[in-house]
Amino acid sequence: MKFFKSKRSTNAHPARNRKLFGIGLIGFTLLIFGGFVLRFSFVATVGEVDSNNLAKQRQKQYRTDTVLQAQRGAILDRTGNVIAEDSNTYTLYAILDKQNKDGDKPDYVTDKEKTAKVLSRYLAISEDKILARLNPTKKHVFQVEFGTPGTKLSLAIKKQIDSEKLPGIHFRETPSRLYPNGVFASHVIGIAQAQGKGGGLTGVMGLEKQFNTVLAGDNGYRRSETDAYGYRLPNAKTKQKAPVNGGTVYTTLDSGLQSYLETLMTDVQTKYEPKGLTAVLMSAKTGKILAASQRPTFDPSTGEGLGDMWRDSLVEDNYEPGSVMKIVTLASAIQSGKYHPNEYYQSGSVKLDGGTVNDWRSGGWGSIPLSKAFPLSSNVGMVKIEQEMGAGIWKSYLDKFKFGQKTGITLPGETSGHISFARPLDQATTSFGQGIEVNVMQMMQAISAVSNEGKMLKPQIVSKVVHKNGKETVYKPEVVGQPISKETAAQVIDAMRHVVNDQDGTGVAYKMPGVDLAVKTGTGQIASPKGGYLTGDSNYIFSVAGIAPASNPKYVLYVTMKQPQKMTEPAETILASIFKPMMQRALDTTADGTVAKDTNTADVPEVTNDALTTAQDTVKKAGFDVATIGTGNKVVQQLPVSGIKALRGSRVLLLTNGAITMPDLTGWSKSDVLKFVQLTGKKFKLVGDGFVVRQSIAKGTLLGDTSGTIEFKQQ
Repeated sequence: MKFFKSKRSTNAHPARNRKLFGIGLIGFTLLIFGGFVLRFSFVATVGEVDSNNLAKQRQKQYRTDTVLQAQRGAILDRTGNVIAEDSNTYTLYAILDKQNKDGDKPDYVTDKEKTAKVLSRYLAISEDKILARLNPTKKHVFQVEFGTPGTKLSLAIKKQIDSEKLPGIHFRETPSRLYPNGVFASHVIGIAQAQGKGGGLTGVMGLEKQFNTVLAGDNGYRRSETDAYGYRLPNAKTKQKAPVNGGTVYTTLDSGLQSYLETLMTDVQTKYEPKGLTAVLMSAKTGKILAASQRPTFDPSTGEGLGDMWRDSLVEDNYEPGSVMKIVTLASAIQSGKYHPNEYYQSGSVKLDGGTVNDWRSGGWGSIPLSKAFPLSSNVGMVKIEQEMGAGIWKSYLDKFKFGQKTGITLPGETSGHISFARPLDQATTSFGQGIEVNVMQMMQAISAVSNEGKMLKPQIVSKVVHKNGKETVYKPEVVGQPISKETAAQVIDAMRHVVNDQDGTGVAYKMPGVDLAVKTGTGQIASPKGGYLTGDSNYIFSVAGIAPASNPKYVLYVTMKQPQKMTEPAETILASIFKPMMQRALDTTADGTVAKDTNTADVPEVTNDALTTAQDTVKKAGFDVATIGTGNKVVQQLPVSGIKALRGSRVLLLTNGAITMPDLTGWSKSDVLKFVQLTGKKFKLVGDGFVVRQSIAKGTLLGDTSGTIEFKQQ
């Protein structure tokens, strides 16, 4: 009986356990479910999960933001001609997916053979290669591109392709900067380049950098809500903020004078290969810079030459000016009452402070009056004048002429220069431009005191800025001091006349028939890294500064040349090949920028979008040679652009709407080849200087992705 009770008790436990387990499981499930209910109730009520607002998350998930790109402002010359402006380049792509439609019309390549044939007329790639890209080996390809030949296309080429109305052919736009004049005050104007992921343009040199905040626009946006397929959600609102385009910078540059200066500079650079070359033309009464250039330089459109020289030599390079500094020495001595022109001194050499100062002419000219020291450019005579002033007076005038201080011209990176003045020998050598370091604009500023009746003018490169909000900032001529009187300025100009008019003057090479000219020449030594100065006939900075007309100054022109490597002519002859025609061109130019009399130039006509035969006739009738690039029958681009003056007989390049083939470049100048590179967007290795003697790609060859070599040689 006990045994039976025990067995029954044992069998009862599993049933009870299952019952308890079931109750527990149900309770746990209800607990979990209740938790979910509470959680969902909280989320539904509060609208947040882990501090994240669900409504905002949903907006982010379905929100599409489109950047509305603002245009970068333009840089213009003094009459409103464009020097730099915003542009776009285009990348071509083709949609192959047959499901893609534009409304009821197919938006994919429907006829691949026709598309390949048409595109081959505009791209530097063969019809077969285009067709191969339109028939990819992989399946289910949505779209294809065309490599380098399909990138960086101009707006003109894009419009031509658009006019063919090819289904499935589209373009992706990329912001870029257009510099229509090529090499044109390149370091002064500078460049703007795409920076960062946004691709916006930022000024990295010159005025583009100096006025970047003015030129840069403010991008806008368009915000809409779409589903995963890109369709706008019902009742969704679109928000939009319009872009604000950048402001405009008006320079003081004259396009005609600037273009002419570039031509003269290129000729000297090509023939004599100086390591450095600068030239600045300034209005004598306002300080406005009308033309300014340097070598080495670069083409901002192609980037050609940019790697050789990033510095703006006009403001960033210090140098010892040499004898042009004697203008300041003479002016200071006259103004201080310490100049005695009839006093005689022994030229040739003078010992001072343990050193010896020599005249450029060995032995000098014997005993001569101080009035001859300036036209003969006697260093010993200048030392005599400095000693009669005394170091204190001389230093006070260096300060009045603002040497050792930045001019404040609106260009980035200006240096302040340096004056060595510790010892009597240092003080003496500064009188003839040694032991003092300046930049070009400091010299222009100092000379302006002579050309402007004693009132010294700040060099000015910008005349007006129109900000993006419409407000204007006008830069007026600025007098920054009056170190000398009107009478002193007149005496210095008269002394400068003797430099060019006296038979033994150092500036006779610059004499211009019919022009009342005042000049001072200079030959500055170049410091050696090993100490002392470099030796050799070409290891100098040769220079000339001139004022014309001397009786009523209108222009100041200052040219410097550093270490010509092919000095086949005297330095003054080389510099005169820039100075004389440039000064004459300035004197022949009227206030509105037109040339008063024919100086062998003509206006480049507008032939873009003309039929090729018509364009060729128009260009030839205007007095230019014609070079045609491409196999098409319509002109889509030209260089030089219309509206600027160019030398008669120079080459105008016409790019057509056909496939781009290699022309015969034999005999072309380097500047013409750079225009060809700019037009085609192709890369070439340029070897040597002068004129083309060999090209690695044969005439008539279709220009594809490969680059070639073009060799130049002096003639």
